[in-house]
Amino acid sequence: MMEMDERKIRILQAIVDDYISTGEPVGSRTIAKKYNLGVSPATIRNEMSDLEEMGYLVQLHTSSGRIPSDKGYRLYVDRLMMPSIITPQEENLIHSVLNQSIYDLSKIIKSSTELLSHMTKLTCVVKTPSLNKSYLKSLQIVYVDKLKLLLVMVSDSGIVKNAMIRVDEEVDINAVNSINAILNSFLQGVDLKSIDHQVIVELKSSFAGNEKIFDSLMNQIINEMKDDYDSEIYVEGIQNLFSMPEYKDIDKVKNMFNLLEDTKNVNSLLKAESDFNIVIGEENKIIGAKECSVIKATYKLGDRPLGTIGLIGPTRIPYARIVSILTSFVNELNRTITKRLGEE
Repeated sequence: MMEMDERKIRILQAIVDDYISTGEPVGSRTIAKKYNLGVSPATIRNEMSDLEEMGYLVQLHTSSGRIPSDKGYRLYVDRLMMPSIITPQEENLIHSVLNQSIYDLSKIIKSSTELLSHMTKLTCVVKTPSLNKSYLKSLQIVYVDKLKLLLVMVSDSGIVKNAMIRVDEEVDINAVNSINAILNSFLQGVDLKSIDHQVIVELKSSFAGNEKIFDSLMNQIINEMKDDYDSEIYVEGIQNLFSMPEYKDIDKVKNMFNLLEDTKNVNSLLKAESDFNIVIGEENKIIGAKECSVIKATYKLGDRPLGTIGLIGPTRIPYARIVSILTSFVNELNRTITKRLGEE
């Protein structure tokens, strides 16, 4: 069995770097000219043949150069890629986007998908926090008129829900403060999954004389929870695929569109085994993603996971730069979320 010695590693690193940069299969002469490896083209050619036999390289045609296999990219990502640092301008851009109003986290997450797809030139997919894993931080009823109230629900994970409620019985503006006090005394800090029949019965007993108002409010609260019980998924930057040689084939573009339109598939792609994952080609369990790489990270409130951010592209992507951008972004997002939502 052939061993992966230092020379083979240096040659593989040069091939992956060159192929990521140019998108063209790499030959031995190219490596000899562009990279100071101290060996002849003939020696490089023999080593490339060995690397192909070992499964780290693939030769598409007999007369062409070679490209990295999924196994080659995996070794490169795990052991060979050089660290990349984002620019001060990129740091400032991330900071400015994340320091908008963080109290509605969904809006920040949506802006994040746009920024990350722009910075990486990849497709960005983000999974938002779900209400079924959240607690009610505050619930506010705002008087609009005698038969109309505005409901504002805020979860501890930054989800904000607004809804206009029409009531069958006139509401006295002076009673709104009392209604808010009753609702929050029962529901503030409550796990939303635990709002069951018993809680509703106990709460209703505090609305003696205002049962119709209570029914309207609780129906709307329950409906809002059902409508957004699961996480939302934002996708941005699918158009970035059009500029990549790997997606000149229109069928591949269609397959990617179909993949990203399937919520079940996207959830599977974003399923994270740890806080930061790089999944390459055949490592993806979804059939339609076998030619893709997915770099994904979990964002948190303190130590509590809230959702996942994923960057999707072909296996030929600038891994070091993408890892640097996503790491910097998620670290800043985590700091901002914890600072703003963890204040109270």
